[in-house]
Parts: sequence; C-alpha cells; structure tokens
Amino acid sequence: MFTIVFRIVQFGFKGFRRNGWLSTATVAITILALMVFVGLILFRVTTQHAVVSIQDKIDISVYFKNNTSEDQILNIKQSLENLSEVKDVNYVSSDKALELFKTAHKNEQVISQAVNELNTNPFQASLSIKAQKPEQYATIARYLSAPNLSNYIDNVSYAKNQVVIDRLARIIDNVNKAGFTLTLLLSLIAGLVVFNTIRLAIYSNREEIGIMRVVGASNALVRGPYMVEGIISGAIAAVASLIFIAPAIYFASPYLAVFIPGLNLFQYFIANFITLLGYQLLFGIGIGALSSFIAVRRYLKS
Repeated sequence: MFTIVFRIVQFGFKGFRRNGWLSTATVAITILALMVFVGLILFRVTTQHAVVSIQDKIDISVYFKNNTSEDQILNIKQSLENLSEVKDVNYVSSDKALELFKTAHKNEQVISQAVNELNTNPFQASLSIKAQKPEQYATIARYLSAPNLSNYIDNVSYAKNQVVIDRLARIIDNVNKAGFTLTLLLSLIAGLVVFNTIRLAIYSNREEIGIMRVVGASNALVRGPYMVEGIISGAIAAVASLIFIAPAIYFASPYLAVFIPGLNLFQYFIANFITLLGYQLLFGIGIGALSSFIAVRRYLKS
C-alpha cells in the first residue's frame, strides 16, 4: 500500500513538471482566485472595524419632556439595556447637558454670556443609544415609539441619522455580496482551468494510460497522479497568494489606519497568518483535487 501511494505521488510530481506551461497557467489562475478569497476575508475584518468606528460616531438620542422625572428616565434606560440590539445607553441630565454645552463653547464669549443670562435651563435630559449593528437602529426606534414610552419622550433623533445608518448598512452588504460573487467566479474559472489542464495531460498521455489499464492498473492508480497534480497546484497557489498579497497589505495598512482608527491590517495579517494559510490551503487544494477528480472520472467513464 505504501509503495502504491509513493508511486502515485511520484508520478504526480513528474506530471506536474512535465506539463510545465499548463501547470504554471493553472497555478496563476488559482492564485488570482485565492488572492480574492483572502482579500474578501481581510475586507470583512476592515469593514467590521469601520462599522465599530462609525458606530462610535452614530447614535440615536432620545430627548425627554421637562416633566419626566429622573427615575422614569432611568427605568427607560434599564429597559433599553435589556434589548439585545442595544450596545450601550448613556444618560445625560439637563444639568449635565448645560455643563457640556458651556465647556464646548467656553471660548465663545457671546454664546457663554447668552447662556449665563438665561433664567432657566433650556436643555432636556436625554439618552444616547448605540446599537450592536447599524440596521438595528430601526428596531430600537420602533421600541421607543411604543405608547407607554412616547408619553415621556419629546423627540427621537433617529430620523435625522436614518439615511446615514441605512446607507452604511447597504454599502457593507453590497460590497460583501460583490466580493463573495467575485470569489465564486474566479474559483469556477480556476476549477475549469485545472479541469482542462488535467484533460490535456490525460490526452497527451493517453497511450501510457491505455497500457496501464491493459495490464490491470486500478482506477485509483490511474486517477491518483492527476489528483496529486491538482493538489500541488492548489498548495503552491495557496502559499504564493499570501506572499503576493503581503506587500499590498503592508503598504495599504497605514492609509487604512488614517480612515479607520485602531485598525492595523498588516498586524492582523501577521498575527493570523497560520489561520489564513490554512484557509488558503483548504480552498486551493479543494479546487485542484475536485477539478482533477471530475476530469479523470469523466475519462475513466468514457
């Protein structure tokens, strides 16, 4: 058994070297597919950081009527914190809001003087609510519109932020779908290239295969070397795709960090290199082995 496996692997490496240009083309196309695949993984990491960064700036504010007591506001705050869609709720009293306003405009004498001349506090108590995901703000807004809560609420700022929130969720969803579609398309192309490469190799070696079948070689012995060729192509492409994409990530990482604070994409790439390599090997070898299996299976049936 060991001898048979060794011969299959040996013939597979010989076939890969013998079909030099075809093997190179197969590896090149597979590299493109795998680069898009790992690019999609890194893009998802980038968008997750972008969402977190933007969500820190986007929220919905709930302003309460002046006759609403602090206990009632804190009860509403607690009920919001129990919602699975809610990430954080921050309470700002009317006095705190006035204090924050004065601090923000302390260098503007006209505004500071106008505020100091007021006999009453013009600011309302409010809750600042952050959702787990952008698309969940609509659910939170519907919860706040319930009759038992609307009696205390004067205004909800969701309508002002709804366009930005919905647009962000839509862009992320569309780009993820486009990346997934592109990965599938290039994977299909890579699979077809491997398939046709193996078919051409089979055609060029048809006399040798015919002799093997005449002398009683099993289908596994005939099929094995070509599957090894597909596995070699996928493995080489997996490693090469990460080598080729690493410089691009290194140079792009500082620019992404400017727009998305806290994101170091190259550091993530290095820290998760083994995991990414595992994904690439699994994907690349899967494409090569499956395409080779189908190509040889069709020949053996004919």
